[in-house]
Amino acid sequence: MLGIFKNLFGQKDNTELKEVLADNSYLVDVRTPSEFASGSVKGAVNIPLDKISGQLSKFKGKKNIVVFCRSGNRSSQAKSILEKNGFKNVVNGGTWQNVNSLISNN
Repeated sequence: MLGIFKNLFGQKDNTELKEVLADNSYLVDVRTPSEFASGSVKGAVNIPLDKISGQLSKFKGKKNIVVFCRSGNRSSQAKSILEKNGFKNVVNGGTWQNVNSLISNN
């Protein structure tokens, strides 16, 4: 029973994300410019979700791509868009605070 609550309310497993972040990832905040301006991850670029399809050239040649947003919903959509366009090295970091805390703890 406890496992159910952990899955529903617990922390997600960040093992893969930690490894990718340690390997000089391209950090992409997919929130709006005003959300990005209110705070984000150091070194991140802002490419809002609705602009991803038109900005694919910015992702070419990147070893690892980490997308994130406010709740993880838009970053999940961004990951799908990138994968449909041939990018295999995309990780959904979830919230920007999650990515930020993992970077700060390294």
